[in-house]
Amino acid sequence: MSTTLLSILSGLAGMLGWGLYDFLGGVFAKQIGPYKSFFWSQLAGLISILLLGFLIAPSMEIPSGVMLLFPVAALLYSAGYLFFFKGFEIGNMSIVAATMNLWAVFTMLFAFAFMGQRLSTLQTVGVLMILAGVTLASLHWSEIQQRRFQLSSGVKEAIAGAFFFGIYWNVSEIIVEEVGWLVSTALIKLGIVVFMLLFSILSKRGMGLTGSAGRTISVIFVMGMVEAGAVAVVNYGLTIGDAILITPIASALSIVTIALAVVFLKEKITKPQGLGIATAIIGIVVTGI
Repeated sequence: MSTTLLSILSGLAGMLGWGLYDFLGGVFAKQIGPYKSFFWSQLAGLISILLLGFLIAPSMEIPSGVMLLFPVAALLYSAGYLFFFKGFEIGNMSIVAATMNLWAVFTMLFAFAFMGQRLSTLQTVGVLMILAGVTLASLHWSEIQQRRFQLSSGVKEAIAGAFFFGIYWNVSEIIVEEVGWLVSTALIKLGIVVFMLLFSILSKRGMGLTGSAGRTISVIFVMGMVEAGAVAVVNYGLTIGDAILITPIASALSIVTIALAVVFLKEKITKPQGLGIATAIIGIVVTGI
């Protein structure tokens, strides 16, 4: 299989997997809360990755400096998704999903400031499109018509989540380059589960699923395995494929989330918000050119 085709397939797997995970995460965040939804899905993802690890038996030689980055990455990933799921819980899923696209902007800003990476002119245009699109999508237009400025519900949480994800992807890039896709995915998942258990104890938030329907529990576990698979495939693609193809395709995950929300949840968006969502998604693609 050619490197180009492998890169495209990896990006598509990430887009579909993360898009579906975000949609289901949003649904269950409203039903059982963002913390339970995130914890149990991540535990399912960890189990599936560990099973894969037993079959492949990757090398576990990890530099001490990189080992210190795993808890940092786990904390950043947890914070990002907890804010996203909180936004899904209280807001319109389509608008929150569009606002999440800001993570690509934050990723580039941190890469520019701390990793010496620079944007091309076209990538700068893409960043501006994302910012413009998110602004259009996140505003409460009925309030503006009444001369009152107000963000839609869940937008502030989505911006906070995007900030943490922006840092996470820079840290994750360093880890994957050093230890490979499978070990990095497994250890970060383990860190997430440990963090959520500590969070549960310290905040006295129960993580039990007592009273939840069997179907709900099953779907949460499936969504966790789907998300873990998406992370693993994208990480694998980045080790042997072309990041310039993989990243923009995978980053367009909000297309899947928004489409599912409109079709299955019958969510309504205004024309300016629809334009904003489309602009932000196109901006994501442009940043990868």
